[in-house]
Amino acid sequence: MKINQPAPDFELPDLNGGLHRLSDYRGRVVIVNFWSCECPHSERTDKAIMAMFVQWRDDVVMLSIAANRSENVEAVKTAADARSLPTVLIDALCVVADLYEAQTTPHVYVIDREGIMRYRGAIDDVTFRQRTPSRFFLDEAVESLLEGHLPALTESPAYGCAIVREV
Repeated sequence: MKINQPAPDFELPDLNGGLHRLSDYRGRVVIVNFWSCECPHSERTDKAIMAMFVQWRDDVVMLSIAANRSENVEAVKTAADARSLPTVLIDALCVVADLYEAQTTPHVYVIDREGIMRYRGAIDDVTFRQRTPSRFFLDEAVESLLEGHLPALTESPAYGCAIVREV
């Protein structure tokens, strides 16, 4: 899976059983966010992302993907509701996480209106040593695409909790 190449299409159920395909969102900027209801890094970044959505409105859609085999649907639903996440999909067997080579929660991928992957990695520049973000990579990537140009930064190391692939 490469930057500036078509993002692999997938189909996953949401928390109510409705199916969502990545290709259904063609024409909008899509954030694919591998996410966890238990990871404190996901919880922290959910707040930042939802604040960014106020400015993006309907031009951007976020598909949060719960891919931890250790998390049950009830816990995912409770956290998603509490954090006001718009669309949470269940990747119970980590098929899409493996397809996208996602390693952590959060791990984000930004896909342009034509379905081309333009950014992957961390939401911001927080690390083990730097606990407060000074740069929001996700915001920079999305804003660049909304303004009609490619992001200056296309990849960064994701930081967060490891995706649990086996229980």
